[in-house]
Amino acid sequence: MRIATVQHEGRSLAVAVSEDGRQVTPLAGHDSVQALLESGEAPREADAAPIPADRVTFLAPLPVPRRNVMCLGLNYADHAQESMAAKGRDWKLPEAPVVFTKATTSVTGPYADVRVDPRVTEQLDWEVELGVVIGRGGRHIPQARALEHVFGYTVVNDLSARDLQFRHKQFFLGKSMDGSCPMGPWITTADAVPDPQALRLTCRVNGDLKQDGDTRQMVFSIAETIATLSSVMTLQPGDMIATGTPAGVGFARTPPEYLQPGDVVECEIEGLGALRNRMVGP
Repeated sequence: MRIATVQHEGRSLAVAVSEDGRQVTPLAGHDSVQALLESGEAPREADAAPIPADRVTFLAPLPVPRRNVMCLGLNYADHAQESMAAKGRDWKLPEAPVVFTKATTSVTGPYADVRVDPRVTEQLDWEVELGVVIGRGGRHIPQARALEHVFGYTVVNDLSARDLQFRHKQFFLGKSMDGSCPMGPWITTADAVPDPQALRLTCRVNGDLKQDGDTRQMVFSIAETIATLSSVMTLQPGDMIATGTPAGVGFARTPPEYLQPGDVVECEIEGLGALRNRMVGP
């Protein structure tokens, strides 16, 4: 099942998306995806007429998450290698998950425009990532049972201001600009994803393929990540985890490439849908 948040006639609705993507149906009993997750109930369609998809605006599935988006850095070996090479450093795989967060205000819709403001950054970069949505919370979740806590999966573009990131020598500011976390277009429920560790993910800029990876390449699996996070903190329904990006980011290219107003970024994950965001000026 595919669960989304849409805007229709001035209202925000939690909906199920048809297999062909041409229509949406409101969910029964819940007016938001967050409310559905907190209820612990299985999603079901309301007894209501479907709405043509071209009459709604798709928002991020969780438009305003309750907590910051949790993210993994250097979680694909080829990206870790290109990142260290671009910085002139010897590279090695991280020994434990590299965790940081993006502010809740960074989240934006799957087709929303993203503002590129040179007063904030001149080095905006792309990162396609698999997003994991927690459905059942917990603490000290065993790795062997970690995927039982996953409600579903979505597509994330972890847009990153490299100049801020490198200037401040940490991730948070460079990852937390308003609109720097396009997400969606929906959450595909876990039961509809046979193996989340076997999904192709790609990123195109103006139609040119920049990233082409596979979730098999993750250094730390989804289950390992959930176990690690829950060993320190209580995970809650609606928590979002962005699981890292493969090689092909802009700053590691020769010469480096960064996004400019007018650029269109398309991030797609096999079976989960695609984001399409245009960069616009301030």
